[in-house]
Order: sequence, then C-alpha cells, then structure tokens
Amino acid sequence: MTDPTATREKAADSPVTLLIVDDHPVVRDGLRGMVGTASDIRVIGEAGDGQEAIELAATLDPDVILMDLRMPVMGGVAAITALRARGARCGVLVLTTFDADSDVLSAIQAGATGYLLKDAPVDELLRAVRSAARGEATLSPAVAGRLMSRVATPAPAPDRSSPLSQDASTAHLRQTRRPRSRRRGRRRAPTRITGLKRRAGSVPIRAQTAGNTPDRSALRRARGRPGGRQPTLDSDAGAPEVLLRSDGLR
Repeated sequence: MTDPTATREKAADSPVTLLIVDDHPVVRDGLRGMVGTASDIRVIGEAGDGQEAIELAATLDPDVILMDLRMPVMGGVAAITALRARGARCGVLVLTTFDADSDVLSAIQAGATGYLLKDAPVDELLRAVRSAARGEATLSPAVAGRLMSRVATPAPAPDRSSPLSQDASTAHLRQTRRPRSRRRGRRRAPTRITGLKRRAGSVPIRAQTAGNTPDRSALRRARGRPGGRQPTLDSDAGAPEVLLRSDGLR
C-alpha cells in the first residue's frame, strides 16, 4: 500500500489542489476565478457547507481546503475539528469576513493552518494557499495585529467597586478583626458583696465573683455603725472594695 505522505512528497512539483467551501455560490465563483490566474493552483471541487466539505475531502484528498466559517448545516470550526479527528492531512485555510478574537482563536484551536479575511488582495490569497500546502501557518496582517495586541495588553485589574470585591474585602476585614472582637467581648462575672473590713469610720466591703454567699450579718452591722460614709470604690488589697455608709445602704 502506498504511503499517502510519500505520494504527496513525490507530487511536490504538481499544482496545488484546492477545495473551496462557502455557502454563497457567487463567492465560490469569484474565488475560482481568482485562483485560476495562478498556474500552480488548481480547483478540484466546491462545497456549500462543512458537512459536504468533509465528504468531498475524503473523496478528492485536496492539498488545501479554503474554508468559510459561518455556514448552514455545519460551520467551519466544526468541519475543521471533524477533519482533524479523521486524520485529514490537508491544510485548512480559513477565509471569512469575521475577524473577532473568538472566531480566530476557535479556528486555530480546531486545527486551521491559516486565517485570512475576504478583503485580502489576490496575491496575498495565493501566497497563503501555497503556504498552507507546505504546512506553514499564515495569518492575515490585520488578524495577526489583533492577536499581538491582545497578547501585549495586560489583564485588567479587578474592579474594587464591584459587589463581589466588596464582599471579599468585608469578609477579609471580619476575619482579621475577629480575635480583637472576641477579646473585647469578654464580660466580667457579676460580683457580690461578701466580707467586711473596718477602716477609719468607714466599712470597706470586698467584692468577689458570683457564686459565694454574701455575709448579710456584716451588712447589718455596717448599717448600724454611726458616722459612716456613702459607698465608694476602694482598690486596696488587690480587689474591688465598696465602702458602705451606715445610713445609705438599702
């Protein structure tokens, strides 16, 4: 069995065979007339959609397929993907009016050899067909410039004013401030008056944490002591104290 690759190498001096794929008959006729001016390129078939192109490519085995992108039944990207999945060794040159980044990247990722716009001059189109037959990538100058600009342009900074960014910032602040909030949120246990201590006409009452039973007899003795003063805070002896006035405790 003959190796297809070897056969193509032996026929390198023969004209490049071309399959034109476009859903507009007028466009196909115009492309045939343009390519007919070159003696080293020969049109061997035409297709009106991607599905027909796949079937003709299996039958005619062209060197290059000139492929439109937007077509009924099956578009150009889907057709290129199917051709590569079947192991087609032909070059696929996209010829379209769409130059959006998404269209270009989709076609290249599917396996297109080149990408041209339909306003390209005839000489540029013929050079691209010859390059695709040799397996060389070809991009329209306008398309290449757009891709270079996209690569050179840095990614935009995140929008701090967006609700998503604000939510993230708020969550970060809450996380960083949480330990401090917990420390501030601690409350001291309620205190109750327990002991008595006589001191220069006043009766200091030591405050301790809740849970101990207060000395009510000491409170009664403090109320009966003449010359007492209004209760004040006293920090003597390392703990909060209250000085009770004999006639002020109720």
